[in-house]
Amino acid sequence: MPLSAGSPAPDFSLLDENEDTHSLSDYRGRPVLLYFYPKDDTPGCTKEACNFRDDYSAYEEAGVVILGVSPDSPRKHSKFKAKYNLPFTLLADTHHQVCDLYGVWGPKKLMVREYDAVFLTTYMIGADAVILEVFEKVKPAEHSTQVLTALKELK
Repeated sequence: MPLSAGSPAPDFSLLDENEDTHSLSDYRGRPVLLYFYPKDDTPGCTKEACNFRDDYSAYEEAGVVILGVSPDSPRKHSKFKAKYNLPFTLLADTHHQVCDLYGVWGPKKLMVREYDAVFLTTYMIGADAVILEVFEKVKPAEHSTQVLTALKELK
């Protein structure tokens, strides 16, 4: 079950697409958009990432750091980021420890097949590391617009 608004955002450390370590605490003092997605270079995840890319200047203007998290490796993230010219950091949660910590890893069903995977979930985290808003079951094509609208309302 995802964490809720008003809760402290758990700190973590993960490797990015360049195998540099990032911790949530590195961004203390700045709002963070922490979005979890299942897999690089799939239709929905690509659409979501590209919408964040296309709206990136609005996030920069608001001072928001975007961090994408999936179980893919740093190498896969690097290819995905280069292919779509993504201007934000992608973090590799290869053992889904951070996904578990944030309550976004669990059973999914496709037809008759059940498997564990990441739920499309986004956390808007305040500069004080408190969760301001949680977006669950996001629609990739509309999600960036939804987040930007919420950002305006939070100000």
